[in-house]
Amino acid sequence: MFGIFEEKGSLMKIITYLFCFSLIMYSCKQEKTNVIEESSQTEDKIQPTTVAEKIAHAHGFENWERVKSFEFTFGGKLEDTNSGRSWVWNPKTNDVKLTSGDKVIEYNRNEMDSIALTADRAFINDKFWALIPFQLIWDTGTTISEPIKEEAPISKQIMNKVVLTYSNEGGYTPGDAYDIYYDDNYIIREWNFRQGNAAEPSLTNTFENYSDYQGIKVAQDHKKAEGDWNLLVRNVKVTLE
Repeated sequence: MFGIFEEKGSLMKIITYLFCFSLIMYSCKQEKTNVIEESSQTEDKIQPTTVAEKIAHAHGFENWERVKSFEFTFGGKLEDTNSGRSWVWNPKTNDVKLTSGDKVIEYNRNEMDSIALTADRAFINDKFWALIPFQLIWDTGTTISEPIKEEAPISKQIMNKVVLTYSNEGGYTPGDAYDIYYDDNYIIREWNFRQGNAAEPSLTNTFENYSDYQGIKVAQDHKKAEGDWNLLVRNVKVTLE
């Protein structure tokens, strides 16, 4: 009798042990699955999906949310430190400072008078050249075509191309279009600017000499196919929070 009870007792211990072990394994499996699902969801949130997002992220858009101030000089000549328009922009407060020669204008883009409006027209133009990859996401009232493969106008290399078109209403230059040529890493290399969406380009130039500023990639040189024309974006400085 005692042998039978002992065997039953041992059997019950084994069953209890197996049951507990199964619970532990099931719990671990569930926890692991949840971690994987949460990780996948997090990754999905930051993965760019559209062409505009892929171009923006290739130029460091994921770092923009930490930018406190963005400074750059548009145009001018390298040998002339006072040439061009120099900007300091705080994107979080929308405070803008323009220095052009002896002239200094400071304003907030949320509250502008006639003087600020004139300066802001220049700011929008210059910022567009410096941060066109991000403007693809920021700007509203635009359409972006499906990408195609096409020969770039200056390098004559086969690149990816999208057409960015602005609506005919709103903004400082409504109706304009840009043929944007980018490589397989989604870095912009050339563009055509077509004023008023004209059939023929108003301007064609390169995007080259990229530098990395706190993760933000900016092309400093923009050259035409012929001559020594080069529109500069220089003195770039990015300050993070």
